[in-house]
Amino acid sequence: MSAAKNPRHATDRNKVLWLLALAMFLVVLDSAIINVALPAIKAAMHFGDASLQWVITGYVLTFGGFLMLGGRTADLYGRRRVLVIGIAGFIICSLLAGLAINATMLIAARALQGVAGAFMAPSALSILLATFEEGPPRNHALSIWSLVSSGGAAAGVFLGGVLTQYLGWRWCFFVNVPIGIVTIYYVLQHVPAHIQEESDKNLDIPGAILVTGGLMTLVYALSLTPQVGWTNPVTLTCLAASALLLGLFVLNETRVKHPLVPLSIFRLRNVTGGNLVMLPVVAGALGMFFFVSLFIQNVLNYSPSLTGLAFLPIPVLIGVISYNAPKLLMRFGFKPLLVAGVSLVTFATFLMSFIGTGTSYFGQLLPIFLVLAVGFGISFVAITVAATAGVPLDESGLASGLINTSQQIGSALGLAILAVVASAVAKASVAAGHSAKAAAVIGYQRAFLTAAALMTIALLIGIFVIRTPKDKSAGAGPGAMS
Repeated sequence: MSAAKNPRHATDRNKVLWLLALAMFLVVLDSAIINVALPAIKAAMHFGDASLQWVITGYVLTFGGFLMLGGRTADLYGRRRVLVIGIAGFIICSLLAGLAINATMLIAARALQGVAGAFMAPSALSILLATFEEGPPRNHALSIWSLVSSGGAAAGVFLGGVLTQYLGWRWCFFVNVPIGIVTIYYVLQHVPAHIQEESDKNLDIPGAILVTGGLMTLVYALSLTPQVGWTNPVTLTCLAASALLLGLFVLNETRVKHPLVPLSIFRLRNVTGGNLVMLPVVAGALGMFFFVSLFIQNVLNYSPSLTGLAFLPIPVLIGVISYNAPKLLMRFGFKPLLVAGVSLVTFATFLMSFIGTGTSYFGQLLPIFLVLAVGFGISFVAITVAATAGVPLDESGLASGLINTSQQIGSALGLAILAVVASAVAKASVAAGHSAKAAAVIGYQRAFLTAAALMTIALLIGIFVIRTPKDKSAGAGPGAMS
């Protein structure tokens, strides 16, 4: 009997959906909630300019590096079990981050928090994919998921501003504890434990170590370049080590009996295309929000809470757009939405590169924020539908881990790349005679332009790689049939 004919079943599935969305909200929230708190954290923990980004990068990098292992573990050992263990670990690490006594302890706690999140996100999305069949039911569920994924980051900036100003930056981490405890309780009450599992319990631990080590080394190399340059022996060594580790990861995946990432999944063109679109979109987005929050506080001189309030229109509008995304999917299909959404995001990010010391919030920033929100609201759900359509149930954890990995790796690499650009341009501007404040703004402008370039790459991939399926069950609406 379908959910439509069985109201109780529909109600149960909706409870599961909102619980999974709450778990994902915790994960996404913590990649953004401390953006506004960074100046306060820098002063309290005595961070340097170069090391401050690691408060964010340490989290998103271990998150991205271990997502594939988290997704595979959920497939093998039970999705609800892995989700609950991940939330519990997340709570503990959040508490440790809030209690940090120095910069090293804070970064370490953030890195461990990322590992816990890497087991939460793919298991939650995997449960969603197994609970809702392809077509309108899954499109609706993914619209809620995308609302949380895209809107959670902007909501995190708002919440982070309020907590930082009125309770202190440590509450950006403490807030996870009660939310996490409540989530665990209701997950155990309402999420079924009977999701299919595989009988062969082998995990590709070497693959997880190689891919995580390779990505961390790459981001570390990028973070070094503002201080020592691209030709420094340490930078070159790190880049070479990263290439070696990632090469060994690919080799390992082709030879190991139970690979972390079965390369056969990339034969699904839209899975490959969806992930290739997601990576540069998120790379540009997280780095952009990082520098926008610094710009609003350091240049416009907004307080942390007012900075958070300035971002509030973004999650509100994303929520409205994402909630109505299933209707758009049914009418247009996911490819037109993906292309339109990424186009809007790219255009708005390009406009951001023109901000300056005389920029006003209502005259310039707010209109750009509104365009960004519409773009993110329609593109994220379309990308997620494209990247998960047609995936067998026993690989749903793998597919969900893959799309989440693209998000987090994109976040880490994007922030590192934009930080390199902003720092190098700002230093050159100071040397050319600009004031420190003016030089910082010029650096921000170039970072936004770089973010727009990354998103242009995503747009081209969406246009030329993503295909509209002929089968309606694959998630395309009638208007999308080719």
